[in-house]
Amino acid sequence: MNSLTRPVLPLLAASAVLLAATPAQDSRLTLLDAMSSELSRNQQQLKLQSHEPPYFMSYQLKDYAQEVVAARYGAVFLDDGYRERRLYVDTRVGDYAFDSSVEEGLEFSFSTKGTSYTSRKEGPLDDSPLALRTALWLITDEKYKSALFQFLKKKGEDVYSVEDPKRPASFTKEKASSFVQPPVANPFNRERWVKLSREVSAQFNAHPEIFDSEVRVTSDKVTRLFVSTEGTRLVTEETLYGLHVTAVTRAPDGQLLDDSRDFYAPTEAGLPDDERVRAAAAKVIEELLALRQAPAIDPYSGPAILAPEASGVLFHETVGHRLEGDRQDGDNEGKTFKGQIGKLVLPAFLSIHDDPSQRALAGEPLNGYYLYDEEGVKGHRVTLVEKGVLRNYLLGRRPVDGFLNSNGHGRSQGTLKPVARMANLMVESTRQVSDAKLKQMLIDEAKRQNKPYGLIIRDITGGNTNTSSYGYQAFKGVPRMVYRVDVKTGKESLVRGVEIVGTPLSAVNRIMATGEKRGIFNGFCGAESGNVPVSTVAPAALLQEIELQRAVEGKDRPPILPSPTTLQASPAREKP
Repeated sequence: MNSLTRPVLPLLAASAVLLAATPAQDSRLTLLDAMSSELSRNQQQLKLQSHEPPYFMSYQLKDYAQEVVAARYGAVFLDDGYRERRLYVDTRVGDYAFDSSVEEGLEFSFSTKGTSYTSRKEGPLDDSPLALRTALWLITDEKYKSALFQFLKKKGEDVYSVEDPKRPASFTKEKASSFVQPPVANPFNRERWVKLSREVSAQFNAHPEIFDSEVRVTSDKVTRLFVSTEGTRLVTEETLYGLHVTAVTRAPDGQLLDDSRDFYAPTEAGLPDDERVRAAAAKVIEELLALRQAPAIDPYSGPAILAPEASGVLFHETVGHRLEGDRQDGDNEGKTFKGQIGKLVLPAFLSIHDDPSQRALAGEPLNGYYLYDEEGVKGHRVTLVEKGVLRNYLLGRRPVDGFLNSNGHGRSQGTLKPVARMANLMVESTRQVSDAKLKQMLIDEAKRQNKPYGLIIRDITGGNTNTSSYGYQAFKGVPRMVYRVDVKTGKESLVRGVEIVGTPLSAVNRIMATGEKRGIFNGFCGAESGNVPVSTVAPAALLQEIELQRAVEGKDRPPILPSPTTLQASPAREKP
């Protein structure tokens, strides 16, 4: 199951602030040299008796630093920070055509031996080359033994398998890269954020119907060091700041309702000013109070307009995940688009590309920006769909039939094994109309279908999809602000209580037209290799038919007593 959400996680989008060389840079290079030395020693000497030596190895160190301030009810609840270093070692036996690699989660599937050091992924916080080399030595030893075990097991399984002349290689051959990014500043004005989070979270105290809320400010930085036996040497530094205003209430019928405003920026200066944050909190309050009073609607099947952010989530879930290279050959995958290169898979007026090298769009930062992926390959713009025709896949270093090289999309969270993932997914359309025209087309289509109303989905929290061969190929979206459009008057009224559901190809092939303006959804995508920062850029889309099912109905009783904030406003009510 793959999902796209807004909440901040300790994952990072690259920063634009570069500084001159400092002593900190020298320590990074000292550690990089230590990694290279230990890698070279293992490459030259690591071999068990008559077995094969490794043909490829890579070391990666990630130095994480986070600061966080969070307030509720006008008071600080969290004021903290942490730092850690994590190691990832990739050791492969065999050759590029056929090696020991297996899908994530299948390692040690028939053995309980040799797991003691591979589970130890911490690196030293001190800049000690000896300590770092020792930690890498132990992990490499276990990884090599594991690779031998998996290689022999794979060769044995080949005895029972029919030979496939189109079976892709196990690993791509890539040119060595060398890049050292100057240090990136990551200031955190704790005094300002403590003060602002207190003030903004106190705005919710005047509305006891909203029983929980939070204002959270985070600063995340990761310094990454990467070396490989192919000769790649990388030092990158990335930062991501987040500011989140969230709140929760219940409708009179018990349904839980949430709303939020989320801001991301690669620099602290890129976060919104204080007035904009206060206005965002006021808007969250306004929307939640309106949602409490909005009627719940029955399940619906008919035409709908998805506003740009909601449209982006649709493309992310229905198309983007199914174009990830690892899903074209996995034994457990549905392989929706395998063998479809050169064929029409979407309406001819739609094109899609993914570009991790694009830092911002119209001045707004994109979460999915990065320089090099987790496998040491530079991130490239890739055209996936051109005028409805499938042209390419998102590729890491696991090849796909017909595509023998990575396009820099091997991504993962922390020390998980990288797989091909989206970065900045961008949708373009040649069938564009104004917002007014799009709404009129919605009304006309609803009339044609004898529907009393159409829907406009203006905001969405995220979505998820199933791409496996087990179960149904389906997706779900979680809309937040849904408006019913009366076909007679064109009047819009807020409703609640439904979720978007459907089958991927059916949904996207019922897009009739799009709006002229594109919107950005910045968030995090969760899949096999963890949660990674992503963006979707898309115009509003009119779908001829979309299905909405009833959302989970909450029946929990709201708090029995009124909030203490009401007593503060009327102290005479409080009993001694």
